[in-house]
Amino acid sequence: MEPRYTIGRLAREVGVPASTVRYYERSRLLRPDGRTEGNYRIYGPEALERLRFIRAAQAIGLTLEDITTLLDFRNGRTAPCREVQTLLEERLSELKKRLGQLRHVQAILRSSLRRCRRTERRGRCEVLDTLKVVASASTTRAPRRASSRESSNRT
Repeated sequence: MEPRYTIGRLAREVGVPASTVRYYERSRLLRPDGRTEGNYRIYGPEALERLRFIRAAQAIGLTLEDITTLLDFRNGRTAPCREVQTLLEERLSELKKRLGQLRHVQAILRSSLRRCRRTERRGRCEVLDTLKVVASASTTRAPRRASSRESSNRT
């Protein structure tokens, strides 16, 4: 007889909260095999393997949409290596862009920290002062939203 898992046991086997398993169900990544007489979800070994696959794919940076695609490929009859390569290339490209953005943020934070340390002795924090000026400039320059009556008068 093959093992059966409740949602709690399945979640523990993989090291995720039961809420994660429920989320994957809502996302249609995972399905219970059925329900017990008490209406508890029940899963088999295939669900356990699928859940492990989902977590492994997430661990390498794939989105749930990517994982859905991979699961569709995996369930097919041929090995779609070219499609998987394309998907991985897209993720790498996005990661490269995000890393560039993070490096920019890192440079700004380092510069701000240097300025903060330099001006600390004067009893002022240049970073706080700068952020205050930027924040007040943004609120004064924010475009005024048109009221519904003004919008209807324009048409």
